[in-house]
Amino acid sequence: MNRMLQRAREEGYAVGAFNILDVNSTRAVIDAAVELRAPVILQTSAKTVVFWGAPVLARWVDALTAQCPFPVSLHLDHCKDLKLIGECIQSGWTSVMIDASSRPFEENLRLTREVVEMARPAGVSVEAELGEIGGVEDDKSVTDAEARLADPEKAQLFCERVKINCLAPAIGTAHGIYKGEPRIAFDRIAEISRRVELPLALHGGTGLSEEVFKKCISLGCAKVNISTQLKHTFIDSFTAYHASNPGQYEPLKVLGCQYERLKRDAKELIELFGGAGKG
Repeated sequence: MNRMLQRAREEGYAVGAFNILDVNSTRAVIDAAVELRAPVILQTSAKTVVFWGAPVLARWVDALTAQCPFPVSLHLDHCKDLKLIGECIQSGWTSVMIDASSRPFEENLRLTREVVEMARPAGVSVEAELGEIGGVEDDKSVTDAEARLADPEKAQLFCERVKINCLAPAIGTAHGIYKGEPRIAFDRIAEISRRVELPLALHGGTGLSEEVFKKCISLGCAKVNISTQLKHTFIDSFTAYHASNPGQYEPLKVLGCQYERLKRDAKELIELFGGAGKG
């Protein structure tokens, strides 16, 4: 992921990071990237890894990417459990995110350094978070009142003291569905980007406008996370197919409909983020 994001930041586009749920959603995202000749990041939440088991999940990703001619990264998203991070590193993840953003600055720094020391010998990239992003992620809820924007000076200090590959600063986005107009701190993105010179990760991407995406990418956000939109498509494609075909109980037809809807969503977003043709 490190090489992908460095190039994306230098050339002014972003790599789509899509939260996969099963084989079908994984296949849909990979095929979308292949059709667009784009790099892509397959993200797994901690609870998805726990549900399937890291070795099982890694094997299906290996099988689906074996013949892929373009770069694919397998990334662990928002994980607080160092044991699970270690298991994913051992099982073949190419990137991991340690989320200690709710902890005091020095503790966040210490835990992030531990993960870097675990990951670096395996050639695994590390993402960390600073500030606290609002909304719900992996059953953890952060209210608007609790959300904290990342401080540019602390972001610079953090990245000087621990050598991560990607920083996810809280800049006003939120996980889940926006209940109102998101208030994005573009000036803060620009200042953090100027100070740390690392690829930034934009979390809470579902529901942002095309203009907001493009501005964030132009300011240094080289990774854009999409989770909630795919979850909704994953469920809605099933229910919509069954509503239109109430007597149809052939699972492969439903899975085929789901696959096409997920692939369509991924393609639209990859193109929006500027990743098409960058593989």
